[in-house]
Amino acid sequence: MPNVALICAVALGAALACGSAKAAAPSPDANAEPPVQSGPPRGYTCGDKAFTGSGPGFKSSQEESEEAAVKDWLEKTSTVFADADWNTAKDAILECVKQGLYSKCFATGVPCRPKPKE
Repeated sequence: MPNVALICAVALGAALACGSAKAAAPSPDANAEPPVQSGPPRGYTCGDKAFTGSGPGFKSSQEESEEAAVKDWLEKTSTVFADADWNTAKDAILECVKQGLYSKCFATGVPCRPKPKE
């Protein structure tokens, strides 16, 4: 029975240490401005809705997963703007999830293209 008490004491000490570490972490500045939503790049016009691309399955490299997500996004957006580019997408977000050593990324953004010349 003494082993159970020792294990509980160690677990409680670890929990308290984690709690105090979180309390000591700096809190976000109350005066900080919220992030600004990105608008269309200067000289570009954008579509009405965002598209999400992810590519097939999980990849062993996060870089490959990011590339697959952007490639899938470009394929989906080509139905709206044939000349859409990930670098000029409005509100572009690239998020990745990990499962063990593998990752899957999701590219979301509104496609944009250069405004037609008048």
